[in-house]
Formats: sequence, structure tokens, C-alpha cells
Amino acid sequence: MFFQQIYDKTLSQASYFVGCQATKEAIVIDAKRDVDTYLEIAKQQHMQITHVVETHIHADFLSGTRELATLTAASIYLSDEGDAEWQYQFPHVGLSDGSIIKVGNLSLEIMHTPGHTPESISLLLRDHSASDEPVMIFTGDFVFVGDVGRPDLLEEVAGVVGSREQGARALFNSLQKFIDLPDYVQVWPGHGAGSACGKALGAVPCSTVGYEKIRNWALQYAHDYRKFEAYLLQDQPEVPRYFATMKKLNRMPRPLLTKVPVHPLLNRADLSEEDLIIDARHKTKFAAAHIKGSLNIQHNNSMATWIGSLLDATNSLAIIAEEEEHEAITRKLMRIGFDRIVGFISTVSDADAQESVQLLTSGEVEEMMTSDDYLLVDVRSRQEYDRAHIPGAIHSFVGHLYKEDLQKFAGRHIILYCQAGDRASVAYSYLASRGVQPLSVYPGSFQEWQQLGKLVTA
Repeated sequence: MFFQQIYDKTLSQASYFVGCQATKEAIVIDAKRDVDTYLEIAKQQHMQITHVVETHIHADFLSGTRELATLTAASIYLSDEGDAEWQYQFPHVGLSDGSIIKVGNLSLEIMHTPGHTPESISLLLRDHSASDEPVMIFTGDFVFVGDVGRPDLLEEVAGVVGSREQGARALFNSLQKFIDLPDYVQVWPGHGAGSACGKALGAVPCSTVGYEKIRNWALQYAHDYRKFEAYLLQDQPEVPRYFATMKKLNRMPRPLLTKVPVHPLLNRADLSEEDLIIDARHKTKFAAAHIKGSLNIQHNNSMATWIGSLLDATNSLAIIAEEEEHEAITRKLMRIGFDRIVGFISTVSDADAQESVQLLTSGEVEEMMTSDDYLLVDVRSRQEYDRAHIPGAIHSFVGHLYKEDLQKFAGRHIILYCQAGDRASVAYSYLASRGVQPLSVYPGSFQEWQQLGKLVTA
């Protein structure tokens, strides 16, 4: 058997390439959208991708299952479990509890494991050339290392009222199936630490059933539903805006993108009024000088999350970034369905640099907060804010500014901070682009505030 995990650290998303070395057939599980990665693995291993499968209808990325099937003629295998009104709406081989997918000498047994979503399945792998006992389980968003999938996404992003409680009960029941598996079975989940699909995901890539029985919080409550539900439904992370779009696009027919596009180099004069400018440079460069109205969403592992949180995939984007970054940025955005990149701007000229950011020291923040003319705004997550924040600060999560009534910021000088400065720069640029003024940023943010030993409150 050949096995390889493909991990996208920008979305904390794992996909898998599993092949039979005897027959040279392979299956890809939960493919990301830039599928050339899997084609290259197949080429290196002299294998043919014959099967593609998903564990559920994804919310956090745009699946590449159909792109990969188009390029390889592989058969698409998808769950037909779950609610009738929430099914895949394009041709596929339907799977239900107990179904078997055969890939050469390998087999994957389908376990219906609802909870995160009604149609969710897990794949129990056997390598029959070695043993008929199970070797691995691919759990998707059912069981993570140290956590389980959140059951509230259908209610949060699709408006299915009451589904969070139904999902919690279904997830509890699904865990009983997981407990019955042999302790030695390896657990390969769909996400790692940093994903918004759970709240306590571990950073290691895999686990075992036995180890999860010991350390996973959910399995400690596997015989007490009330404690399980109470802990599961509290303090889940904020849901990015783009999740709702992914849920629709991943189950409906849509245009396919079978290769990574190459976008042109542009000048500022090439842009239309409708084009949004994303300044992907480091926040210090943005603070020194930037184009008025541009959004500072830095090219790092969180770039896709903040673009997908604040903007809509219908927006046309011009991106300021170094030329060597263009392909990586394109890949990040195509994975969440942001395909309308009109081009890249490699430099910001003196003529374009029309604004700078007022940066404050901790002492200046303390002094300003003695006046009612200033409003300190913490743009971190609700969980971070509740644990500890600067006294007098109100909470306004950066990823949800798009749906805030911005009038609440009117009439006062807004001071923004986060944990280490990145999210405060995102928030500054977003609010400034919507006409909120005056604005300042405390770049040291909460991290520096604590290091200086200043007073905090919870």
C-alpha cells in the first residue's frame, strides 16, 4: 500500500492519496481544488487515480473532487446518507453505511458518522494483501485529534434551525461506533489545529482510536450526553463568511477549474472602480504608505480566511504582492472559490501611496483612554476577549465587521488592537475603506500589553 497525507496549512485541511502498489490504482480522499498536487504524486508513483471520495459536504474549502475526476476519468464516490433536502446534486456513485469501495487489494468500508453534518461518513481502510483487519480510519470532520466536529455549521451557515441540537445527538451516537473500533486503528482526520470546524484540534497529524479514547475530551463524555452536549455547543469559534458559499458550491453543479490560472501584471491605471485592492504586503509596509481604500490582508497562512470572511467571491480583486508570491496567493484563493483575480500589482509607487496608519504606543493608548473621545476596540475572537482584554475595550470580531452596523463607531476616535497586530491591521484597512475615521492601531496589541505587566480584565 502507498499512503500520503497532503496538508494545506493555510486552511488546516488534510487530504489523502492511497494506492494499491500491486494494481497501481489509487483513491484520493477530500481533494483540495488545486489538484495538480495529486496528479504529480500519481506520476511519481506510477499510479492511476481511479477513485475520488469525500467524507462530507465541506464548508471550509472548495472541493477538487470534480476537477480531479474530470482530469483522470476517476469515479466519484459520495455519501447518499442524511436528509433528503441536503444531498449532492451532481452525478456520483452513492454510498451508505456498510458500502465498500475496492481499490486493487485495498477496501474502504463506509461508516455513516453523522453529527458534524447529516451525510458525514468515515472510511475504514483494510489492506487485504497484509490482513483483513482494519488499518486506518479517515474520519473527515467527525473525529479530530483531541476534538470532534462542531454540529452547528448547518444552522450557522445554511439557516437550518434546530440542526445544532440534532447534530449534537447524532454525533454522540456516532461516537459509540468509533469506541467499538480496535484501539490500534490509525485515525487520519480532515483537519488539524487552526481549523474553524472544531475548537480544540490537536497539532499532530494523526492519532489512534485507543489514544483518542484516553485524551479526546468528547470520548470522556461518551456515556454522559448532557455533559457532552453542554461542552460541545459552547465557545465554538466564529464562522467565516465564505463557509455558506462553500456549502452550496460543494453540492451543486458549478464551473470547474482544472488548472491553476496565471494572472497578468497590472498598473493602478488598469483597474476599474469595481476592483478591490488587496495589499498583501507586511503590515509595517502598509502602515508606512498604502493606496487609499486598499485592504491589508497579508500573504500568510491566514490570508484566505480573512479574505473569505470579509469579502464575497463575486468581488473582483487586484492584489499587491511580490511576483514570486503570485502563484501561492492564487492557489490559496482558488481553494475557497475566489476566482475573480483581475491581476497583480508588484509595487506601490510614491504616487499611489496616499495614506499611512497612525500607530500608537501602550502609553499613548493609556492616555487616550482617559477621554470619552476615544473608543478602544478588541478585534480578536470572542473567546480571546472573554479570557482577558484591555480594560475599557469593547469587542468587535474582525471577521464579522462586514455585518456590523458601522454607525456604532461614529463620533469617536477608534483605537484597534488584537493579539499581535495582524488582525488590527486588517480591521483598520476594512473600516477605513468604509469611511470610518479617525482610526489608529496599537500594533503591540494585547501581547505587548501583557508583557509590560499592564492591567487586564476578563
